[in-house]
Amino acid sequence: MKTTKDVKIGIVLFLLPALILFITFFLFPICYVAVMSLFKWNGISGAEFIGLENYKDILTDKVFIRSIRNNVIWALAAAGIQVPMALVMALILSKKPRGWKFFRTVYFFPQVISGIAIASMWSAVFNSEFGVLNGFLKLIGLGDLARNWLGDPKTAFPCVLLYGLFYIGYYMVIMMAGITGIDAEYYEAARIDGASSLQQDIHITIPLIKYSIMTCMTLAAVFGLRTFEQIFFLTNGGPANRTSVVVLYLYNQMKKNDYGGANASSVMLIIVGALVIVSIRKLFTLKKD
Repeated sequence: MKTTKDVKIGIVLFLLPALILFITFFLFPICYVAVMSLFKWNGISGAEFIGLENYKDILTDKVFIRSIRNNVIWALAAAGIQVPMALVMALILSKKPRGWKFFRTVYFFPQVISGIAIASMWSAVFNSEFGVLNGFLKLIGLGDLARNWLGDPKTAFPCVLLYGLFYIGYYMVIMMAGITGIDAEYYEAARIDGASSLQQDIHITIPLIKYSIMTCMTLAAVFGLRTFEQIFFLTNGGPANRTSVVVLYLYNQMKKNDYGGANASSVMLIIVGALVIVSIRKLFTLKKD
């Protein structure tokens, strides 16, 4: 009996530091933001309780609605396009074709570069005057299609969304690690039965790494919901707020000293994020083994 009690005490002591950090730097800030979202506060004078007024204001603000929509589109595109692209590359490179280490490094390399540096590079690509994209279109005789890609309301958001979807290295490495952990006997048995490489991927590899895929989709959706620096650098939400996202919206609220509205925006982003994560988990219908 003493041994069981000592083990429980040991478990609690081991978990206590992490629990304290979790409460201090995650749970408490979220609760504080949720409470302060019910107040009108400019960050200097005393806070005035106004109930759900801040939520009413942002939910009737067309810029906030567009920001939420852009974030949801970004999250869905990241989970539904970026992760499948990473899965395909992981399946190919896991077979270790010639030069696979080189390509693995190349695909992962953007993950160690600052997001601002990458945004700066793409700013040069989309530049209306000396941009690589317009220069290429003129070179191949399609100069009529050249435009101010980041200044045109029709193309601004697709451009900033599209470039972000190409960076698949982070998810590719996670799924390659999952593939590496699969017992080779499964593949040997499948080859004996005459299964092709594609059939092995569909019926063995993908089902056995479905939790890795789910993790990647969750991370991709979360990263899509908290997008900020590339939008801030490339368009600052323009033109006409077509590329605005929630983090940029609440940043602008704070610049106007509307901390109550910024807190309400943060709470809405947390709720949307939780709904997206739950939806992804439901998609994979997690069951206990």
